[in-house]
Amino acid sequence: MSIESTKADEIALVLEEAIVSGELTPGQLLRQEELSERFAVSRTPVREALRRLAALGLVSFVPNRGVRVRTITLDELREAFLVRAELESLATEIAAPKFTEVELRELETAEEAFSRATQALRASPREGDDRWRLTHDWVNANHGFHDVIYRVAETPLIERLAKSARRSFSGHAVWAPGGTETDALYERNDNEHRAIIAALRAGTPPGARAVAREHVLHSFDLLAHVLEQFGNGDRRLRVNQS
Repeated sequence: MSIESTKADEIALVLEEAIVSGELTPGQLLRQEELSERFAVSRTPVREALRRLAALGLVSFVPNRGVRVRTITLDELREAFLVRAELESLATEIAAPKFTEVELRELETAEEAFSRATQALRASPREGDDRWRLTHDWVNANHGFHDVIYRVAETPLIERLAKSARRSFSGHAVWAPGGTETDALYERNDNEHRAIIAALRAGTPPGARAVAREHVLHSFDLLAHVLEQFGNGDRRLRVNQS
């Protein structure tokens, strides 16, 4: 692998994290000359990094206007969740007979971390709270739970495609001001992780698949509700990473 190709990988990873974390906002222009200066490289690896991000659906090349962080419609977002629901539930079904007691405990530990992150996100804001950081932690904890399942399933193609689909929402958009309905959706999301664990412990692959699929579809309901709370239901949304 050439030095320029390695640099392109590094730049793409940094920019992807910046998009996922919200540091780079929807529609933001990414200037190649500024990125070249920032990373102290020529424009060649920068262009390659941007092409890789475009292939992931994270940025778009606009003729005569440069490269911008991509946006996505609610209908496109729903489609991404439908794809992810099928792939993630398939991975869960395949993983079910492979889980050992040690791995089930690891999954339970991941769920405990997600539950704590959920409670922190639902709690009444205190002075000095960084709500975006709490949301970022919640997203990462959610990924941590599902990543255990992907690892046990040992299906790299399914994992890669599913993770590509899950990039299609913004972590920051997951949080909205608390309320009875919002809290109920967060609680359901948390409880469904426990239901997935129960199905895996029971050793029922079809059952685990059904619960996992329903969970991902409900995750879309949560996101759509939060976007509506923000008044963004009819706007274009950032493409990102549940």
